[in-house]
This record gives sequence, C-alpha cells and structure tokens, in this order.
Amino acid sequence: MDFSILYALQHLHNAVLDRVMVGITSLGNAGWIWIALTAVFLILPKYRKCGVRMAIALILDLILCNLVLKPLAARPRPCWIDEQVKLLVAAPKDYSFPSGHSAASFAAAVSIFVMHKKEGAAALILACLIAFSRLYLFVHFPTDVLAGIVVGFICAFLAAKIQNGFLLHSRGR
Repeated sequence: MDFSILYALQHLHNAVLDRVMVGITSLGNAGWIWIALTAVFLILPKYRKCGVRMAIALILDLILCNLVLKPLAARPRPCWIDEQVKLLVAAPKDYSFPSGHSAASFAAAVSIFVMHKKEGAAALILACLIAFSRLYLFVHFPTDVLAGIVVGFICAFLAAKIQNGFLLHSRGR
C-alpha cells in the first residue's frame, strides 16, 4: 500500500510543484527552520516559555527519532528500493523510519500550537506541508511520515510534561 500511494503521488509532478516541494522540504532539512524559530522564540519574552518547550521537544525528537528508532528499524527508503523514480533531491543516506522531517516539524509545531493557537496553526500547516513533501519527493513511505508525526506529538507532550514538572518543582521550593 505504501508504494501505491507514492506512485499515485508521482502523477502530481509538474515544474512549479516540483520547485515548491523541494523548497518546502529544504525548510525541514536538519530541522533548521524549527531550530531558528526556537531561537527567535527564546529571545522574545512573550514566546520564551514556548521556545523552551520547543527546544526540549526538538532534543527529545533528535534522541528518539535519529538515535533510537531509525537505527533500530533500519528501514530502507523507497528511493533505495525503486531507483527508477527520478529524485528531485539528493537521496538521503540515513534510514527511512520514522521521518525525521515530519517528527521535528510536529514536535515544534504542536509545542507552539498548545501555547499560541494562531502561531501554532500556521506552524502546523507548515509541518503538514513538510511531511507531504517527503512523500512527494519519494524519500519516505507514508508509514514513515505517519510515524514521524506520532513521534513529534509524543515529543511535544513529553516536553510539556518536563517543562511543567520543572516549573512546579521550582515553584515548590
């Protein structure tokens, strides 16, 4: 079923959408857009607590997704299995499951949404676009992206628990 979805998406390709999807996916490379946004939030007093939560979520995501799950699952990428599909981006070198782009995007976007609905809604739209771009570009299976989204939600939830637990603990002194 994963390949069926990916092959169906290949019929959407056109010059404009190809450029847009490459641009969108590049925003998620190494989580740089989310790291930059976290840095901005940490600087601004109104968003500082959110920035701390995002930083915690992204660190948890890095550990869970890249250091634990990817090596454990060791799932080949679709572009490694079917080399006939022309890639618009360089073939990634790490494993496919779960999608790191999706996980980092949702870890950050959910963290924002919980604390700032309006800004979070925009972040969730970007996170969805980044996740979709990974399918469009044939570098992840749909189940990789879905798992990445779940990992992102879990990291955002754990970050909130860690932050709230720390705040409660520090206030109790």
